[in-house]
Amino acid sequence: MRSTQKILRIVFSASFLLASFTFVSAQSNRSPVAPTPEQFQSTLGNAYEKFKGDTGGKNADYIPYLAHVDSKLFGIAVVTTDGKLYKVGDVEYAFSIQSISKVFTLALAMEELGPDEVLAKIGGEPTGRPFNSIPAVVDMPSHAGNPYVNAGAIATTSLISGADPVAKWAKILAFYSEASGSKLSLIDEVYKSEAATNTGNKAISMLLAKYDRIYANPFESVDVYTKQCSVGVTADQLAVMGATLANNGKNPMTGKQVVKQDNVPHILAEMMMAGLYDGSGQWAWTVGIPAKSGVGGSILAVVPGKGAIAVFAPPLDEAGNSVKAQKVIGYVADKLGINLFAASSVGLK
Repeated sequence: MRSTQKILRIVFSASFLLASFTFVSAQSNRSPVAPTPEQFQSTLGNAYEKFKGDTGGKNADYIPYLAHVDSKLFGIAVVTTDGKLYKVGDVEYAFSIQSISKVFTLALAMEELGPDEVLAKIGGEPTGRPFNSIPAVVDMPSHAGNPYVNAGAIATTSLISGADPVAKWAKILAFYSEASGSKLSLIDEVYKSEAATNTGNKAISMLLAKYDRIYANPFESVDVYTKQCSVGVTADQLAVMGATLANNGKNPMTGKQVVKQDNVPHILAEMMMAGLYDGSGQWAWTVGIPAKSGVGGSILAVVPGKGAIAVFAPPLDEAGNSVKAQKVIGYVADKLGINLFAASSVGLK
C-alpha cells in the first residue's frame, strides 16, 4: 500500500511539473507587464466609439485611387507577442500598405546586407522635410536621408538582390507575406494609379543616381517600390506584421523567425525618428511608441515585447498621417501605459 501511494505521489508530482512547464512555455513570449486581454479588448472598443465620428483630415488625392476610398472606413487591430488578436471595426477591408512597406523592405535589406552596410548606403537621419521632398535629396549629407522617406525607401528597394525587377518584386512580396503569416498580393488598381502619377519619385531616383545613392536601375527601382506600396493588407494582417517585430522578429502566429533579432532595434529606432515624417518628433513627445504611417490611411505602432496595433482610417493630416489612427493609438498608449518613455511601460508605478 505504501509503495503504491509513493508511486502515485511521484506520478502526480511529475504531472504537475509537466503541466507547469507547458504553461510557462506557452506564456514565455508574453511580457509580464503586458495589459490583460480584457484591458486590450475594452480599450479598443472604447477608442473605436470615441473616435468613429471624427471627420478631421482628408484622403490623399495625389494618387487618384486613394482619393476615392470610403473615408468612413475605420478599423483597429492589436496582435500580441503571444499570438492573441483583438479587433474592432472594418478590419477585413484590404487597403494599400503604402509607406508602411518601407519598414519591411528595410528589414529585408538588412537580412541580406547587414545593418551596418544598409546604414552606410542609405543613412538614418530625419530630414525635417516632407516625405517626398526633392530638395532634401540635394541638401542631406547622405542624400537618401533615411529609409522611411521616399528617397531613402527607393534606394533601399534598389538594394534588394535579384536577377531582374521581377525577381526582386517576388522576393519582397514573399517577405511581406512571411511577416503577415498570410499570402499577400498586389492591388493592381492602386499600382496602375500610382505608376501613372509617380514622376516625382522618378525625379528623386535620378537625383539619387547623380549622387551614387541608388544601387540598381533608377526607373526599375521606382517601379518595384511602387508595387511594394500597392500591396493589399487588412488591419489584422498589418498588426501581425508589427507583432512580428515586437516579438524579436518571430511571427507570433506561425512561429517563423522572419527578421533577425539583432536587426529589430535598428528598425524600431528609425520608426521612432522618422516613421511619421515631419510629425515624428511630436509623435515621440506625445505617444512614445515606434510607428510608421502610410498615405493609404493606416498607422502601425510596435511595442517591443508586448505587441502591435494597426489602425486604418483614410483621412490624413497635412503631414500625410491618418488623423483617426494617431488619436486612437495615442488614446490606447495612454490608457494601457505603453509609452516606452514612461516607467509604467515596464511595470513601475
